[in-house]
Amino acid sequence: MTSRLRVCILGSTGSVGVSTLDVIARHPDRFEVFAITAMSRVDALAEQCRTWRPRYAALPDAARAAELRALLRRDGVPTDVLDGAGALAELAAHPDVDAVMASIVGAAGLAPTLAAARAGKRVLLANKEALVVGGSLFMQAVRDGGATLLPIDSEHSAIFQCLPEDRGAWARRIDHIVLTASGGPFRTRDPATFSSITPEQAIAHPNWVMGRKISVDSATMMNKALEVIEGRWLFDLAPEQVRVVIHPQSTIHSMVVCRDHSVLAQLGTPDMRVPIAYGLSFPERIESGASRLDFATLGSLTFEPPDHARYPGLALAWETLRGPDGSTTVLNAANEEAVAAFLAGTIRFDQIHSVNERTLERVALRPGAADTIDALLDLDATARRHAQSHVKDLEP
Repeated sequence: MTSRLRVCILGSTGSVGVSTLDVIARHPDRFEVFAITAMSRVDALAEQCRTWRPRYAALPDAARAAELRALLRRDGVPTDVLDGAGALAELAAHPDVDAVMASIVGAAGLAPTLAAARAGKRVLLANKEALVVGGSLFMQAVRDGGATLLPIDSEHSAIFQCLPEDRGAWARRIDHIVLTASGGPFRTRDPATFSSITPEQAIAHPNWVMGRKISVDSATMMNKALEVIEGRWLFDLAPEQVRVVIHPQSTIHSMVVCRDHSVLAQLGTPDMRVPIAYGLSFPERIESGASRLDFATLGSLTFEPPDHARYPGLALAWETLRGPDGSTTVLNAANEEAVAAFLAGTIRFDQIHSVNERTLERVALRPGAADTIDALLDLDATARRHAQSHVKDLEP
């Protein structure tokens, strides 16, 4: 490389953002932290600005941005601080940015990730919701903008790594893909006890270090439902071509079953720095900081079908993919509200699925509901209102 890749990290204070900075720190000759953003964590973002001295930082809230400016001014950090609803999208599409790590959790990440795609950036997609909420719209933006889309979810990165660089060959090669799932912390717990699960128990993932919301989604396997939807769009597959298997060891990160029934799999230790490093350096490979997989001590690899009685939300992936346009948007919004209510202690763990299912039943989907970003955001807001209403109905 003749110059460093200038990176904008959307969501730099989250677990994926922090891991991205860790990988970049190992290769200062290859990468430059150009811009970093957060939704609310001022102190963490300020510390990153002191360390990395990016040209820009951004927070959507003006008051928090003013607090960040004051902290950086006091410490003599020259980073320019932007604020407002459009600040994140502005940085994602900045002409000096080469690559955008899209790691904002939830629907809030859709607009800036869409801006990066339209601007033709290398988009490192760790935000499931960009495709779950706006699948068709987002993929069209990738095509129109000439963006390079690289999946960062470990499962989708694994699929991508098993496929040829010539995307035109994918349809001729793939019979179906298999997304692996750990099963979360309650894989062997009696479902009759799910009503007593606490937020602390739900966020204690057995293999991965993740944020609170994603950890709860792993416990319900809604994260896998969202990944099924994401996989359908990323690899241009029919819903039935995306399948799921429980693999508790999280060593095989996903598999491609080819038309000749041979199976290609990507293996590694459960460390997000591997797909991040691959996305940053694609098509090359660089040191990630992850530990090596030791086959001599690996032990057994086991697989089992998902128990839909234990994980009722998983089936909603295929149901919404086959439903009217906008169905997946409604599912995502409902789930975000349900998980937030569970983490706040408002509803029980076993009521998350009820909120999702009832919201899908209540929201009427009309033609054009998923055709524009404004229509999607309106639909998202409508779904959240219905979900919040059901949450209130469930309150003790």
